[in-house]
Amino acid sequence: MDVPDLDAILALDTAVWEALRAGDDAADAALLSAEFLGVYPTGYADRDEHAAPLADGPTVARYEISEPRLTLVADDAVLLTYRAAYDRAADPGSTEAMYVSSLWCRRDGSWLNTFSQDTPVGAAVV
Repeated sequence: MDVPDLDAILALDTAVWEALRAGDDAADAALLSAEFLGVYPTGYADRDEHAAPLADGPTVARYEISEPRLTLVADDAVLLTYRAAYDRAADPGSTEAMYVSSLWCRRDGSWLNTFSQDTPVGAAVV
């Protein structure tokens, strides 16, 4: 069994954030599985719905990931959890924070994000 380490999976999730920062919908969609499901405070999103807002440009101006943890779920599935602080592109300087859970599954030798859930940290602001 070839289990990835925390840094490898964190780099994949960071690439999703970089796509949000760059406004790169193709890069974002390439990291998500065809059956991707996102669960957010605003509702559910599939892969296309996750990437669609990027067609209008970046959605994130700045982000910082902290407290990352990796949990082995199965031979080809790992759960990455962390805290993210970020500024939306539409409102730079107004930092929001959330806890993120991302399920990454190995498909045909590649790791893809199949599920993500964001939980607001509450009133706490970084």
